[in-house]
Amino acid sequence: KILKKSKTANIESKRFLHRSKTWSSSPFSTNSISMPLLLFSRRFLIFSTIIPFLVSIALYRLDTFDPALLPPKALDYSTISLPSLVNDKLLTGAELIGVGLLNSPEDIAYHRESNFIYTGCVDGWVKRVKVTESLTDSVVEDWVNTGGRPLGVAFGLHGEVIVADAYKGLLNISGDGKKTELLTDAADGVKFKLADAVAVADNGVLYFTDASYKYNMRQFAFDILEGRPHGRLMSFDPTTRTTRVLLKDLYFANGVSMSPDQTHLIFCETPMRRCSKYYINEERVEVFIQGLPGYPDNIRYDGEGHYWIAMPSGVTVLWKLAFRYPFLRKLTAIAANYGLDPMIFMANAGVLGVDLEGKPIALYHDHKLSHMTTGVKIGRYLYCGSLLHSHIARLDLLKYPAQKRL
Repeated sequence: KILKKSKTANIESKRFLHRSKTWSSSPFSTNSISMPLLLFSRRFLIFSTIIPFLVSIALYRLDTFDPALLPPKALDYSTISLPSLVNDKLLTGAELIGVGLLNSPEDIAYHRESNFIYTGCVDGWVKRVKVTESLTDSVVEDWVNTGGRPLGVAFGLHGEVIVADAYKGLLNISGDGKKTELLTDAADGVKFKLADAVAVADNGVLYFTDASYKYNMRQFAFDILEGRPHGRLMSFDPTTRTTRVLLKDLYFANGVSMSPDQTHLIFCETPMRRCSKYYINEERVEVFIQGLPGYPDNIRYDGEGHYWIAMPSGVTVLWKLAFRYPFLRKLTAIAANYGLDPMIFMANAGVLGVDLEGKPIALYHDHKLSHMTTGVKIGRYLYCGSLLHSHIARLDLLKYPAQKRL
């Protein structure tokens, strides 16, 4: 019986081994499946990682965009100019004016006699808004279309509206909008590529900036990413019709404002995070405020001893890295050519109020906010323009004041 059981076990063992060999040779066996899967995974690895990596290197090397190192002052974050009074929830109390009717109202100018706000929009319209206590009574009017991109707005001595149009140049709009005249679009033989901001002196001379002589409005982000000084500060004398370059080699020359005593201008350089004084008679420059908590755009004087500096973005970790390492700015520029928004680093926009000496007084900002380009104080309200949103934001400074920081 034992021998018979042993023989039976041997027979069953042989049958099992035969079935195992047959199964392993089957196309559905583990070994036969694992080999193609292994080959597939290797090919997938090559196509999904290595080849895109090699293509990226090739694109990087072939791209001619060549960012520069920024001056050390632009990379110094040790002494950020922060005031003792801060409101970090600007959006919480903000009211919105002209929602859907004001397409990216970049700058704001207030005409006291008529009680109108004038603003330039991305669709080419200079629009005006009646300032009222109640938002429901605010009326938005399509006033004049420049056919370009109106940015800076100011008022001339005789009621005319002066516009710095990014594509057209410096414009004079008179006759209640019936006549538009080109004043100047070039200086020293170099055409303006991005006429940006304008201020008018008591003697009628116009002071304005050309943010870049290399990049136009559609390409402005590339000027900032490149990190080279293509900006100019200029003047235009309506009497002699002459355009003078007062300063050149500025880093994205942006907002400009006339001092109340008419002796100097304050102008902003965005990537440098600073505003400087230009003394008109002495033709000299000195720093007004530097180490700003954000990147300045327009600057406005309120007639009450304060300038208001709008900052489309605060200083963020991504901006710090990008400005410190040119290769990161090049990667951003390459990605922008393929549809990525190059201004993805924008966050924590706000408006900084400073006194006549450049001392910070109060900061109104919001971490959820970006692309705020202008802050104008009218009465107890702060009116804010934007390069992105379809409205003007208004904040009641008495109801939502800046509070002392803890």
